[in-house]
Amino acid sequence: MNRFSMDLRRMRLAATGVVACALVGVLVGGGPAQAQDANSRLNKVEAEVRALQRKVFPGGDGKFFEPQITPATPTPTPLPGTPASTPITDVLVRIDSVESQLRQLTSQVEQNTNRINQLEARLAASAPVAAAPGALAPAPVVSTPAPSTPTPSASMPPRAAAPSNSRIDAVRAIVKPQSADAGDDEYSYGYRLWEAKFYPEAQQQLKLYLEKYPKHARSSWGRNLLGRAYLDDGNALEAAKWFVQNYQTDKRGDRAPDSLLYLAVSMKQLKDSKRACIALAEFSETYASEAAGRLKGTYDTTRNGLSCA
Repeated sequence: MNRFSMDLRRMRLAATGVVACALVGVLVGGGPAQAQDANSRLNKVEAEVRALQRKVFPGGDGKFFEPQITPATPTPTPLPGTPASTPITDVLVRIDSVESQLRQLTSQVEQNTNRINQLEARLAASAPVAAAPGALAPAPVVSTPAPSTPTPSASMPPRAAAPSNSRIDAVRAIVKPQSADAGDDEYSYGYRLWEAKFYPEAQQQLKLYLEKYPKHARSSWGRNLLGRAYLDDGNALEAAKWFVQNYQTDKRGDRAPDSLLYLAVSMKQLKDSKRACIALAEFSETYASEAAGRLKGTYDTTRNGLSCA
């Protein structure tokens, strides 16, 4: 905690103490001596706040604190029948003024502290790194014959090959639909990329579709097709995650049966026969009409080679 913050806390505690003394003195019917003592202490707090303002904002223009010398203002003459302010009212008004000044000081100190911290961070980031004491000068370069078989570094994984210009051109050649249903256009574009066997591009596009339109009418299709894009790309484990998510999200979705069946296909590719059989059994029970109809070929092919009970 910096020095100004500590001063502010002491001022706030002092103001709180004065309020308590003043209120207790008035409410319990204390005599003039107690009220005069509270008034003196409040005067002291106000003077200290003004001194703190001059310390925090030297050379100020009076924006945040009142000048020490102000022109005398005439005392208004109370109207007949208007009751004079009570001591407690006067104390509360003055305490409100002190609290307001403290809040302004606190705000300004916090802003200044934040600016200083940001400035120091920028200076530290832009400072040049000094050389370590005793650092050795670089050794002279000696030409040596290159090894016949370079050994790749274990800490440097091979970079993925950048797409060729021909692939980029081929992807650009796939036209994105433009219809009144923007969500359907996003899904259809992902389908066209998958159909053209551009699986990484299809994965990216289908994820974009699901992020932008999670409640779209084709969301079940999108999640299932995203799983197919990973499965056809040789990533059965990531494919299984999307198949499970699609099936559990909406078991009555348009492509929930497909996801459950292709979950079994993924497990079979991962050599997990037990889970593959569990998925096939649930598929045949939950979607019997699909197992005997539209998806019968895939169902029979997946069961082939598995010893499911």
